[in-house]
Amino acid sequence: MKVFINPGHAQGGQPDPGALNDFYNLRECDIALAIGKLVQGFLSKAGCEVKLLQSHNLAGEAPEYGESVIDASSSWGADVFVSIHCNAFDTTARGAETLVYDLVGDGHALGQCIQNQLVDAMQKIDPTFPDRGLKRRPLLCVLRATPMPAALVECAFIDNDLDDKLLMTRQTEIAAAISRGVTDYWQKLG
Repeated sequence: MKVFINPGHAQGGQPDPGALNDFYNLRECDIALAIGKLVQGFLSKAGCEVKLLQSHNLAGEAPEYGESVIDASSSWGADVFVSIHCNAFDTTARGAETLVYDLVGDGHALGQCIQNQLVDAMQKIDPTFPDRGLKRRPLLCVLRATPMPAALVECAFIDNDLDDKLLMTRQTEIAAAISRGVTDYWQKLG
């Protein structure tokens, strides 16, 4: 299986670092990249071919930032596309959610497998960790324009006092869970 990993936001944070946590000096782009590299390692060990690309150029709108994420995943022939992010709101929201193009089909199945594994792993660490479920987001470029099943994982809330600690100290567990979700999906396809 060929898995394309897209850690969210711009490499190095320029021009878009994503969500921020100023107290701990955390940037979404850095956490997403760290988790993405761990996912890449886990899936490679599981026998998958994995390509990772973090770029501000999602669909050709910013060519000065290199190859478009959508073009790279398509031309490489990825079987699945996973975008990794951190959520943010008002410091009170927490938990994981996975965004999919629609609530039916292969993208939904991929997203559900990842969400199940991620929530299970985080609830073993913190039983109060919320399952925010799957959300339909048909207008998101990385879900709409990818020809393969795609999911965007919001691992936890970078601006929440409990979730930020998980994002700082449990990246390996988060990445392992995302990886298990991808392989669960592939096994379901038979």
